[in-house]
Amino acid sequence: MDNREDSRSAEDVAITDDRDRDVVARETETELDEDDRLRPEFVRDVIELAEAGEGEAARERIGRLHPADIADLFELARSDERPMLAAVLGNMLSADVLAEMNDYVREELIDLLAPEQVAELASELDTDDAVAIIEDMEADEQQAVLDAMEPEDRAAIEAAPSFPEESAGRLMQRDLVAVPEHVTVGDVIDRLREDTALTSDFWEIFVVDPMHRPVGSCQLSWILRTPRDIAISDVMKREQTLIPVDMDQEEVALRFQKYALISAAVIDRGGRLVGMITVDDIVHIIQEEAGEDILRLSGAGDGDINEPIRETYSARVRWLVANLGTALLASSIVGFFGGAIEQMVALAALMPIVAGVGGNAGTQTLAVTVRALAMNQLTDSNSWRAIWREMKIALLNGATIALLAGTATAIWFANPQLGAVIAAAMVVNIFVAGVAGVAIPLLLDRLDQDPAVASSIFVTMTTDSMGFLAFLGLAVASGLTTMG
Repeated sequence: MDNREDSRSAEDVAITDDRDRDVVARETETELDEDDRLRPEFVRDVIELAEAGEGEAARERIGRLHPADIADLFELARSDERPMLAAVLGNMLSADVLAEMNDYVREELIDLLAPEQVAELASELDTDDAVAIIEDMEADEQQAVLDAMEPEDRAAIEAAPSFPEESAGRLMQRDLVAVPEHVTVGDVIDRLREDTALTSDFWEIFVVDPMHRPVGSCQLSWILRTPRDIAISDVMKREQTLIPVDMDQEEVALRFQKYALISAAVIDRGGRLVGMITVDDIVHIIQEEAGEDILRLSGAGDGDINEPIRETYSARVRWLVANLGTALLASSIVGFFGGAIEQMVALAALMPIVAGVGGNAGTQTLAVTVRALAMNQLTDSNSWRAIWREMKIALLNGATIALLAGTATAIWFANPQLGAVIAAAMVVNIFVAGVAGVAIPLLLDRLDQDPAVASSIFVTMTTDSMGFLAFLGLAVASGLTTMG
């Protein structure tokens, strides 16, 4: 009888808990739209409550949000409203919220906190997240925060700058679980239960030799399903994907993607285990690298709407100056054929079409090539095959566009010869665009330059110049016009 009552009581508690979770979930859903973004009216209401001094009501509404959504709230607020929101939140402005926050917004808020507060928040984070917060601070502020931290946490963060930027050493976290290979599964389980200093978030345990070099890894699920008296060396997986501490983060992301990793051990030059990288960090890296390449192709700098205006201006204006230089080169070609254009005004109307279509064709090839390089799909072993492939595609595209443009021009201007000239120019320029779109980023990559940074400038210069030269040159060569 007692057992039945206990069972019924447990069921009642479970049902109540489920109902409570459903209520919270429904309340949270009202703050988010169908795309899981904060509703504008919710953001406005919270800010109005904060401005009216109703901090308790604002905290109650914000408290139902996930840390990532609280970070979004700060990013959606105006710069002058963020200090007020931070004051209202108090301890709700947690380490998890800061870790999810945009870099520029986080820098603003960090400036508002005392070094002791920053040190406390950083101590609660994984090493990589703590380093990301502290390294953006001024040198004197960094030192004040480090002085306020526990020696162990401080040592881990101070070691990070010794690694190259955007490397595995900067990305890794030092909190991991490593055990010697001679212990049993039962020993490991007991340690996990008894050692309160161990990290709380991990998916696998690393097995090391006496020199602290990783010799294998063991997933938690294997440990839980294995008898206690079995040696950990009999359960572990010996094949590992080890990450050198100085490996570029983009290459790390490619390894995670290629081998479907959840976590991986990071080793120093002596092969010793110094940290681990987890897939949640890799998701951020993939997003950052993809966005970075797209923005670099356009010369838009960081492309962050929270970036200071001066920094955005500095990043963009130099590429506009470079574009101005390439435009002057193309215009000089047009000027060389000035006499021919005066004799046939139709040339002036048609030549931007040749250059524009060629530019679009080059951009298509360039985007595919830069992505292939970033994904390690394009290497020394297949680069010539890729160039030949793009040449064939360019010829097919050129023939198709030439047929359409040539026919339309011949009919519109009642001049078949002019139609043939623009058709030939289209074939030439689209072919050149295809070759340039793959050859230029490949060349920059061989010269150890980022192909996403300068490729678009050179490809645009090539297609514009060749488009004008091919069209106007063919017009003169065919006898449509003369140079005089």
